Amino acid sequence: MKVGIIGATGYGGLELIRFLHNHPAVEHIELFTSSEEGVLFSSKFGHLITITDLPLQKIDDEALVKLDVVFASTPSGVTSELLPPLVGKGPRLIDLSGDFRLKDPTSYEQWYGKKAAPFETIQQSVYGLTEWNAHHVKNASLIANPGCYPTAVLLSLLPLLKEQLIDPNYLVIDAKSGISGAGNKPSQTTHFSEVNENFSIYKTNTHQHIPEIEQAIAMFAGVETAITFNTHLVPMTRGILSTAYAPLMPRVTEEQLVACLQATYEKHPFVRVVKDVNSLATNRVKGSNYCDILVKADSRTNRATIVAVIDNLVKGAAGQAIQNMNVQFDLPQTTGLDVVPLFI
Repeated sequence: MKVGIIGATGYGGLELIRFLHNHPAVEHIELFTSSEEGVLFSSKFGHLITITDLPLQKIDDEALVKLDVVFASTPSGVTSELLPPLVGKGPRLIDLSGDFRLKDPTSYEQWYGKKAAPFETIQQSVYGLTEWNAHHVKNASLIANPGCYPTAVLLSLLPLLKEQLIDPNYLVIDAKSGISGAGNKPSQTTHFSEVNENFSIYKTNTHQHIPEIEQAIAMFAGVETAITFNTHLVPMTRGILSTAYAPLMPRVTEEQLVACLQATYEKHPFVRVVKDVNSLATNRVKGSNYCDILVKADSRTNRATIVAVIDNLVKGAAGQAIQNMNVQFDLPQTTGLDVVPLFI
């Protein structure tokens, strides 16, 4: 396959290159930019010298339509204009931004503060939560790759909500992310002296992933709910840890919760259900496409605690995008992604 990456100079783009470079079905990778045409990619990223010595190309529809797959790893508000003319013109399009995730354009404009993509293009997009939507991903022209936080939250909660083991009306989700989730453009909040030895909350009750999570819960679990979801910045580079709290439905036990998760994901290679809290941590999935999930029931409060960890740049972005590509081209989902977590 011939693959293109728009936004290759961001962290998500770099992770796409890392995995696609060793993907057995990828023959050629082209890198596109909106501002650095002609710049040798390895001159910007020294770790890629002799590995990806390619010049960055101008974003050009004629060049893009000749490719088999185009990944777009850009800030939100870019692909809403860039990708619609390419839909159905040849390449499979996999968008890692948030521009096509929300089916309601008004909701997108409210939560993202940007103009929505054309309504007809949004309706054509398929939400790429691979473990839950592979049958629709397979034939999609445009995939809306899920956000990093929603990936962790949804993989851990959807089975329990669908089987009516937890009460959907009182979902409280507390999530933490490393600073790479903010991208590689420097800002006041990601400055070393601001982040180091610090722990902060941001976008209190206003994070743009809230409607995405609620929409997906309705889509896959058949439940309409409003969640309490808050995010925190942790002084580490990679990783997301999501902790959700939900009341148990009557007479539900911890054994049932665990069994539900195990039954749901027994044939899905990248989701691992762990029983020991000491086996769950962001460095257990670092650099990999795994999502690890732990669930515990508290009989004293009659609540479940559901925890998930992912690497935000892999399972939360580039890895899941490649997993979706594999589905589209009838490849095993693990193709090019079967790597051991870094751990240290």
